[in-house]
Amino acid sequence: MAAPRSTENLIQKSEVAPATVPDGRTRTTSHLPLTFLDLPLAGPIYGKRQFFYKYPYSTEHFCETTLSTLKHSLSLTLQHFFPLAGNLLCPPPPHKPFIRSTHHDSVTLTIIESQANFSHLSSNHPKSLKEFQDLVVPELPFSTTHDDTFIFPLVTLQATVFPNCGLCIAITYSHVIDGKCFNHFIKSWSSICRSGGVDLTLLENSPMCFDRELLKDPRGLEAIFLRGYFEERSTWKDRLIGQTSERRGEDFVKATIVFGKNDIEGLKRWALTEWKRNDEFNFPQYLSKFVVVCAFVWASLVKTRCRNDDEENDKEEYFLFAADCRDRLGYPIPETYFGNCLTFCDAMVKRNDLKGEDGFVKAVKAIKRAVNDMESEPLKDAEKWRESFKKMFVLGSALLSAGSPNFPVYSTDFGFGRPTKVEILHHFNCISLNQSGDEDGGIEIGLVCTTTEFEYLFSVIQQGLKASKS
Repeated sequence: MAAPRSTENLIQKSEVAPATVPDGRTRTTSHLPLTFLDLPLAGPIYGKRQFFYKYPYSTEHFCETTLSTLKHSLSLTLQHFFPLAGNLLCPPPPHKPFIRSTHHDSVTLTIIESQANFSHLSSNHPKSLKEFQDLVVPELPFSTTHDDTFIFPLVTLQATVFPNCGLCIAITYSHVIDGKCFNHFIKSWSSICRSGGVDLTLLENSPMCFDRELLKDPRGLEAIFLRGYFEERSTWKDRLIGQTSERRGEDFVKATIVFGKNDIEGLKRWALTEWKRNDEFNFPQYLSKFVVVCAFVWASLVKTRCRNDDEENDKEEYFLFAADCRDRLGYPIPETYFGNCLTFCDAMVKRNDLKGEDGFVKAVKAIKRAVNDMESEPLKDAEKWRESFKKMFVLGSALLSAGSPNFPVYSTDFGFGRPTKVEILHHFNCISLNQSGDEDGGIEIGLVCTTTEFEYLFSVIQQGLKASKS
């Protein structure tokens, strides 16, 4: 299933700084504090995305034409997202972490030439996780100072040229920004690049909001989250120095399963019909595609991974997801707010129930309940987030979700046309969600599995989809 290992050549490594502000002023050092909603995601926690494009030109052509436009447009974009060129500083307790940006800051852009099979790597088919990860930049490099302050860059970029075939633009970014903020950044950069560095309309019409006073904390969550942050921070040095590649082995593959609009509508009808049959008076009138697809994949994964495990059927299975709460806090938070405005949600079903014939419907009910709770009280039980997550991973089994089908990632056009594939890099115990690149209303689910596990999972999913249409 995996393509042969590729050969990569380093073409160039450069630093791209934010463009000088229009009036010529030099930006002085600025400190951007983290809010209480940033603290649970502060530190070595990253998002990784890859955008694949058809690019039927040589590496020389890329370096002589496209590269300068990429750099110039990135510089213009960073002028408006200037903290992303800076660093996250995490001093020892009792000091809080913060983002520091100076006029010396820049973002590393690496250019690679690869002889790998572009069509294979940009397909939905299973491909070697090790080879796939080689196309995305590594973990953001960290450093420490004499007073034990951790320093993490916020963004690093890589463009991989597949001569006469394609181009992959990959980003690793610190999770001091959430998916909505990242989407605004990548959309702004691609828009400016597509215009040749001329059209700044998107940024001018939707400037970033850096106001840290917007988020209110009447329940004192910052103190609670800060204690949890300091506990996590105490483990960083051993964890970062001892990083291993246990999930980068050749026997793991990254694959995508696409759920079309008809698949999703079939799952909705199936879930609502069964729910009404069991609870005639309390079934919902509507289910979102997020709820039904996540529930279906969650149940299918448990049926696959636990098919031979009959001794722990009472074990609790958890599905964890984050939700944007910019419009749910009871006061206005701009769509262009810079940082994290996320709440964390979880659904639980016993393993034996998920493996049963009605496992999908029980998963739907659990996720729908979690969504309803979030919508009515976005920060419900936030004081217990850390303790709850530890319990889920120690006593139960947890599956996380990354990404969102609400972000229009397939309209990210740098001037090469729409992407042929957009990927989110993640771990074994996670799934990723994107809008479909092939069909309006569809969803792409990214998975990391062993080769044999994926084959079994795919058959489980196909049988379930067939049942949903019968």
